[in-house]
Amino acid sequence: QVQLQESGPGLVNPSQTLSLTCTVSGGSITTNYYYWTWIRQPPGKGLEWLGAIGYSGRTYYVPSLKSRTSISRDTSKNQVTLQLHSVTPEDTALYYCASRTGGSGPFDSWGQGTQVTVSS
Repeated sequence: QVQLQESGPGLVNPSQTLSLTCTVSGGSITTNYYYWTWIRQPPGKGLEWLGAIGYSGRTYYVPSLKSRTSISRDTSKNQVTLQLHSVTPEDTALYYCASRTGGSGPFDSWGQGTQVTVSS
């Protein structure tokens, strides 16, 4: 089973870009049929799927955030990166990286999550 570790700044100013990295160990991000997903949970709310990048490098985004979201990967570092542009306080949340085999169904592995607060 792979291990996932999120990292990034805990505080971001409004209108700036939030950038988080998910470092994967115990497996390759190019392993066939694996999808690497970003999920967040705002305070007092449920989980929200933000987007994913598949083993081929194809990306998928939730329509409501597609214009502000970019997911990429660095295969040499075995990392997946989330960028969320023009953030507002409503983007304050606990951000998770998760993986699963196939584009749907339960997730196989989760990172511990990283708290991001958007505030000036």
